[in-house]
Amino acid sequence: MDTLTPGAVAARALEIADAEGLAAVSMRRLARELGVTPMALYWHFSTKEALLDGMADRVLAEVDLPEGGGAPWRPRLEGLLRSFLDVLRRHPAGPDLLTGAGELTEHRLLVQESALGLLAEAGFSPEEAVQVVGHATATLVSLARNQAGRADERRAREVLAHLLALPPDRYPHTVEAAGPISACSDPDTYFAYGIALLLAGIDALAGVRPPA
Repeated sequence: MDTLTPGAVAARALEIADAEGLAAVSMRRLARELGVTPMALYWHFSTKEALLDGMADRVLAEVDLPEGGGAPWRPRLEGLLRSFLDVLRRHPAGPDLLTGAGELTEHRLLVQESALGLLAEAGFSPEEAVQVVGHATATLVSLARNQAGRADERRAREVLAHLLALPPDRYPHTVEAAGPISACSDPDTYFAYGIALLLAGIDALAGVRPPA
């Protein structure tokens, strides 16, 4: 490889992690695939942890940050949350990378700054905004990690039969919802509900505060 940059190293590492999992990423394998010696990689990333932080930053670089221009905070925040989740859906390794990220890298700071600014517009104090950002991030990471629609049809039928066999006098609501519970959920519906619930909580909290 003629030009080796931190971005190129992190990008290839992310491709491997998305395809095979984080355990498949090693300095030796990266060096082999990039056509360099392992020591050349350590010039850019001194440790495996630093590489993982670089990969996480590469993921966050794809998040679309909302523009200002006087638009209300609520649709801009929704756009930010949706973009964040969309990025995680594109990168299977993203949830684990963001959970383990330690350094405040450039794009992590940019996403954080954008979210905190929007919440400030909604009337949240810095302390409250930090709590909201933390819970929102954890929720979106969890949604992406537990992607819906992966259960096979045979397993779905087994769950449905089990639920329908429950005593309806003891579990009336569970029996009534046996179909939806056991179904292979549509991922888009699953994620839409997750975003809606998250925003409803933020809306409720913002509603008890005076406008910024």
